[in-house]
Amino acid sequence: MTLHADAVSTLSRFTGQDALKEAYLGFLAAREDACRRSCEPGHLTASALVLDATAEHALLTLHPRVGRWLQLGGHCEPEDVSLAAAALREATEESGMRGLRIEPTPIHLDVHPITCSLGKPTRHFDVRFLVRAPVGAQPVRSAESVDLQWWPLDSLPDNVDDLHPLIESALARLR
Repeated sequence: MTLHADAVSTLSRFTGQDALKEAYLGFLAAREDACRRSCEPGHLTASALVLDATAEHALLTLHPRVGRWLQLGGHCEPEDVSLAAAALREATEESGMRGLRIEPTPIHLDVHPITCSLGKPTRHFDVRFLVRAPVGAQPVRSAESVDLQWWPLDSLPDNVDDLHPLIESALARLR
């Protein structure tokens, strides 16, 4: 199965955010290259909200280009066989932690404008997954991050209002 086919399958099974889900599926139907960063009108990306083993802390990265605390994630790569695999790869690379476990069904969708590695304004059709870290996991900051920290879910940094729906979706999935 191609990454594009997996994206269609994954999003078809996703429940919630129905209008946005249909927009993603429409974009995928119109663009065979929708999962490639070279798709200038926009492209799917895969993110991971990494929670600790107790689900009391989220691992956030201070993104160098955006200048804000964000969940881990990024572009799909040619070797990614699924959106979940892309999200897990990104979480592992950016956190330096092994043994992460991913929920295979997305928990949230978000489209946002950005100027990414193409150097041109585009849109990221972000597909967001819940990832759990093993007990005692300690992150190691990568070169892709200015900072990397566990944040208590009830005491997140300022200016992360757009992360609250993602966190609420993750906690609802855990219930």
